[in-house]
Amino acid sequence: MKVLKKSLLFFMLAIVSCQLKQAQINTTEIHVKAPFDMPSIKIPDFSNCKQFLITDFGAIEGDKELTSTAISKAIDEANKNGCGTVVIPEGEWLTKKIHLRSNVNLHLNENAVLLFSENPKDYLPAVFTTWEGMECYNYSPLVYAYDCENVAITGNGTLKAKLDVWKIWYKRPRAHMNSLKRLYNLASYNKPVEERQMVNDSANFRPQFIQFNRSKNILLEGVSIENSPFWTIHPYLSTNVVIRDVKVKAHGHNNDGVDPEMSQNVLIENCIFDQGDDAIAIKSGRNQDAWRLNTPSKNIIMRNCIMKNGHQLAAIGSELSGGIENVYVENCNVVDGAKMFHLVFIKTNERRGGYVKNIFVENIDAGSIEMGVLGIETDVLYQWRNLVPTIEKKLTPIENIHLTNVRAKSSQYLSKILGSEELPIKDIYLNNVTVDSLSKEKHIHENVLNFEEK
Repeated sequence: MKVLKKSLLFFMLAIVSCQLKQAQINTTEIHVKAPFDMPSIKIPDFSNCKQFLITDFGAIEGDKELTSTAISKAIDEANKNGCGTVVIPEGEWLTKKIHLRSNVNLHLNENAVLLFSENPKDYLPAVFTTWEGMECYNYSPLVYAYDCENVAITGNGTLKAKLDVWKIWYKRPRAHMNSLKRLYNLASYNKPVEERQMVNDSANFRPQFIQFNRSKNILLEGVSIENSPFWTIHPYLSTNVVIRDVKVKAHGHNNDGVDPEMSQNVLIENCIFDQGDDAIAIKSGRNQDAWRLNTPSKNIIMRNCIMKNGHQLAAIGSELSGGIENVYVENCNVVDGAKMFHLVFIKTNERRGGYVKNIFVENIDAGSIEMGVLGIETDVLYQWRNLVPTIEKKLTPIENIHLTNVRAKSSQYLSKILGSEELPIKDIYLNNVTVDSLSKEKHIHENVLNFEEK
């Protein structure tokens, strides 16, 4: 009898072990060549994971409540299974916020549309997130992953935000600016994030569309994204991020395409950006918050992308207090007729600190650029100049910037580099950087050391 019980126990353990093995997620590594030591990037592979169709959990087209509940239940089941793909079928599915969990792929079939509600209450309760480089509690991003591992959004469908309310919130009335001042002071004096509750009747802090917060092994592939309340794709304090074959069209206020912030090992490739703000804006937090978190944005590659519109092809800052290094932008095209200020714009101010180094941009072709190919400015404060004071002064060292084989049809100038007298910008290298037609002087420089042009 004892032998029989022991054999039965071993048999049951073997079944459980087999089930666990079937549900275990695989990962793959991507190796990318760069002008710096670029680590391999690990991303999840859901090809052997079970699928969970949202209609099996009660989703009905046009019914926001049932669809939201169904998506949440499907995500929970996929997570409990060890790994899983939550499938959004063809059709238009009105939904509230979506919170991803580890080992889950949100997959949109062709002709599937996830249509996100315009009601701010559908993004409550408030979650641990950020606003322009400062941590706070605010409306949930429309798609939010917090402290997740192995997450993905894939497929040929579309994620779309209804803008009825958000477009009203694009304006910045006095009540909104007062809330900004309040958050700035809370962050500047290192008040606990739990005290920074920014949801009220007048703050109107718009949420990001997609935020991966403190997560790793992330894949965003194939989908289209239309409209956005705020920044569109926001990897924050995240590692191993691949954004591939994604189309973004968002022309509202602050509608950057991708904002890697204090994130590392990021690949953005084969994407199309049509933005109302920067196509890619690399950031690393604001002032005291970033000094506390002490995490640079590092090892970021953007390649083979097309820009239809955007303030800059690649912006760095102005939230860069954690430091930014090892950025490689290659083989990108800005279509003729696009509205774009610069191809590369590095911006900071006396409050930021941090650093910028090892920026490489090569093989870029552009039409007419409104201002210049390269802009570097160290006194960019926008509305903050008179809104709040400088509480602690820290300058930003900027060095080792390389542009190679870059061409534009026309612009005002080729480069405008305005360093500070206390801390000049240094080591800027331009190799075969040309503009067919300039309307002003070629280079406008202040406080620059070791500028070389070939």
